[in-house]
Amino acid sequence: MSRNSNSASLRIFAILTAVVSLMTIAPEARAQAADTITVGTVTGSGVVDVPVFIRDTAGTPLGIDQPAGSRIQSYSIRVTYAPTSAVQSISFSRAGITAPLTPTFESSPALPGSISLLGNFAEATNLIPFTSNLAAPGNQVAHLLVTIVPGTAPGTIIHLTLDPVLTQLTDEGGTPATLETEANGRLILASGAVTVAAAPAAVPSLSTWAVLLLAAALCAVVLLRI
Repeated sequence: MSRNSNSASLRIFAILTAVVSLMTIAPEARAQAADTITVGTVTGSGVVDVPVFIRDTAGTPLGIDQPAGSRIQSYSIRVTYAPTSAVQSISFSRAGITAPLTPTFESSPALPGSISLLGNFAEATNLIPFTSNLAAPGNQVAHLLVTIVPGTAPGTIIHLTLDPVLTQLTDEGGTPATLETEANGRLILASGAVTVAAAPAAVPSLSTWAVLLLAAALCAVVLLRI
């Protein structure tokens, strides 16, 4: 066999070895780790409570597993909803692990068809107590209260979509190096929905005169038995 043939064989063997090595690495190890923001999917009528979660994944630039100063302490979550004709009102506020905390800044701006929740917390005094690698969808951090327009047809789906540009996570100081967004691959967004359920059947109420007549009839029955 010639020297050129030996060199070619060695190169092919090296390539095959590299391919096999890559195949034996777990997919999650090959992929970049990412945290996740999830809007719940629920069914209801009237006022519907929709939970919002953040899953803190180990190995991302931000997280409870990272050194002080690199924890998830600030979030911007923007949700658009449609059809707007099915939504009478909507609010967005803290819940779950952020409920007892005191933010240094908090706001919930709303525009037609969208609502946001912005929050920033001091790490030294109000650490957001995430559980690293908690099973999906992670820790609840907020909730949406969606008031459905009366008479909306059962089965109507109100889509709650996370805005990929304005939804992001940062540390307390908003350090650009640790910013997590869908665009930079450090954040996964899982949108949700509300499926409108049939409203509970109204319980007929008795008028005042009906109540009085019923009471009189009961009294008459009692007197007849004496």
